[in-house]
Amino acid sequence: MKSLIMTLNKMLQGLYQSVMRFPLTVFCLLSSTALTCYMISLHRTPELIVQKLMFVFLLGSFIGVTAQFACERFWCSAKQRLGVYGLAVLLTLLYYFSIASLPMLGFAVVARTIVAVFAMFCLYIWLPSYQSGTDFNTVALIHFKSALTSLLYAGVLSAGLAALIAAIDILFFRVDGDVYGYMLAIVWLLFATLNYLARLPRFHADERKEQAYLAEASLFPRVLEILVAQIAIPLIAAYTLVLLSYFIKIGITGKWPIGQLGPMILGYAAAGWLLFILASRLGSRIAVLYQRLFPKVLIPIVVMQLISVYIRLRAYGVTESRYYVALFGVFSLVVGGILTIRPKTKNGIIALLAAAFAIISVVPPVDAFTVSRNSQVARLEQMLQSAGVLVAGQLEAKTDVDFKVRLETTNILNYLQQRGYLSQVAWLPENFSPYRDMQNALGFGPTYGHTPDVGEYFNANLGSQALAVSGYDALLQVGTYRQQEDVSHAFTVNNREYQLVLRRTSPMEAQVVVQDAAGVEIISTGLQDFAMALKDKGIPEKEMLGAEQLTLEVANEKCKLRIVFQNISATFCDSINAGIDYSMFVMVAIAP
Repeated sequence: MKSLIMTLNKMLQGLYQSVMRFPLTVFCLLSSTALTCYMISLHRTPELIVQKLMFVFLLGSFIGVTAQFACERFWCSAKQRLGVYGLAVLLTLLYYFSIASLPMLGFAVVARTIVAVFAMFCLYIWLPSYQSGTDFNTVALIHFKSALTSLLYAGVLSAGLAALIAAIDILFFRVDGDVYGYMLAIVWLLFATLNYLARLPRFHADERKEQAYLAEASLFPRVLEILVAQIAIPLIAAYTLVLLSYFIKIGITGKWPIGQLGPMILGYAAAGWLLFILASRLGSRIAVLYQRLFPKVLIPIVVMQLISVYIRLRAYGVTESRYYVALFGVFSLVVGGILTIRPKTKNGIIALLAAAFAIISVVPPVDAFTVSRNSQVARLEQMLQSAGVLVAGQLEAKTDVDFKVRLETTNILNYLQQRGYLSQVAWLPENFSPYRDMQNALGFGPTYGHTPDVGEYFNANLGSQALAVSGYDALLQVGTYRQQEDVSHAFTVNNREYQLVLRRTSPMEAQVVVQDAAGVEIISTGLQDFAMALKDKGIPEKEMLGAEQLTLEVANEKCKLRIVFQNISATFCDSINAGIDYSMFVMVAIAP
């Protein structure tokens, strides 16, 4: 019992020291935990401002750790530390203002945030080793051990608390199911991260106690040594032989892979570099051999990967995923070359270059998103110009277009729509939607090359007829389709801004949501139940239906919603092609 109390006391002291040592990070963690609990309590998609604040606090927590390690590395005084933290807060605020006015959090915002977080992580791992007596390999090992230990503690604690809550629920009184979510948010977001930070020593402290803790934290555990030297390295070696054998096969057959090689080598290289850093602390024969050979062996493998990516880029242009696969390949090539030419170079170059490449990938005009957008738009323009559909910057509808051009045009337009790039294509009509406007603007409709799986199909169509719109303030013609990201449409009623959000929750289900300018939901409804009820009525194939059969109405004290479906197309099978597509007229009436 005494030992348990001492352990808990030591842990609490460590958590307190984390709070004092990383104030900005702790503030961001507390805020994100509170917001997570709030989102759990809503039982619906949270307001847009809440989603944006979550991203801000995520990035702010990493900026806070980077700021603290910068202060410790360069021996900042109290006044200088205040200035560094002021700069960190300013960077966090600048990020918030950069996304504050966005109508939705699209793919580019999410990806940029993740990349920025990764760059901060690389920087704060590298900083303690910069011109320091503590080498990068030791710093990385300490972070690795701290993270693993914190994950283990959080896992055991969350499992124990879940069992405790369940016991109370069964034996005493009913416990709200949200309590489990609150508990997991507190344990994994707050406790696990604070515990991780508490285990990181002050790498440049003069106090004897801190130096003793640093020496203890720098020890390589025997279990981890066995895992690295006797399990992980042989596995990487075997995987290397498989890749080299596959490249020999490519050389013999002359047939290059279709897309799968890049992600495989990306995962292989990432695992290999992590293992390289950990193995650098070991003196065993296999670890030393791995350090000597891995950078050299990786170079020809990455060269083959880059050739494969180049073939894909020439055929299909740049996308964000291909951009990052290629960028990581270049990063691995540069680092592998440096460590081959100068094997005694400190491994901190790996983290420093990783941060530099990450920052480059989000800075216009060479960022992944600008390059990908320009590449796909250029491909689309070239194809349509060759087909005579785009002439002197103007669209001329043409029906006799080659199938391959129609197929590629559909794929590119869908990609541009999902990323929110259509509005930046000057020659497209305003508010262009591929599913709605391709036929009129280009002369041909969406074209797909896949053969649907054998299964059950259902299709319902609205006949040509007039729709009554009296009593409603706004009419929008919209669509939402399987495998599509969320789409929002702005409209104004009585000089107030609103958003109509089409949210895909599954390939079958979609929600129609009306939000006010603050992102607060006013009314919403799902579409799947209506479509399934219509299917169960046994509608004959290709029969046009009346508006009354295809109308869904919902209302509350704030808003009235009428949805008249133009088309409902459903596929029922056991593959990725299963789903329901909806195109519709949406009428909205806002209560005065």
